[in-house]
Amino acid sequence: MCGIVGVVGNTNATDILIQGLEKLEYRGYDSAGIFVLGGAENHLVKAVGRIAELSAKTTGVEGTTGIGHTRWATHGKPTEDNAHPHRSETERFVLVHNGVIENYLEIKEEYLAGHHFKGQTDTEIAVHLIGKFAEEDGLSVLEAFKKSSSHHPWFLCLCLG
Repeated sequence: MCGIVGVVGNTNATDILIQGLEKLEYRGYDSAGIFVLGGAENHLVKAVGRIAELSAKTTGVEGTTGIGHTRWATHGKPTEDNAHPHRSETERFVLVHNGVIENYLEIKEEYLAGHHFKGQTDTEIAVHLIGKFAEEDGLSVLEAFKKSSSHHPWFLCLCLG
């Protein structure tokens, strides 16, 4: 299980993301994370434990667009590397996901040789696959997402690219 929050607005997204994740904390409290588009600097913040642990690390994180995720671990232990959001190899794409991708190891082996992974989650495979199809194979973002989801339906994904 997990809780997912996204925001596009004209005020600081960080506070909205944290408040939303607090309301969804019952959906998972092993780890949590947010990604905020901050204009000149983007911010990826992750923490193991409850949302309060994440909130304590967000001082100075500002931007008007972001995604957040609270996690109940299914693949990979509760660590910051396994917490969502995950980024593609070049960090162009950022993704959070709800569900289990049963064939993630097969996808990794078939398509993602040479990619560097920080954690052991199925979701990290998904965002790397989208990035591979868009950046290495030259597909549009939409076509990369469609091709990726043909290998497994991604259930609910938010992708910033």
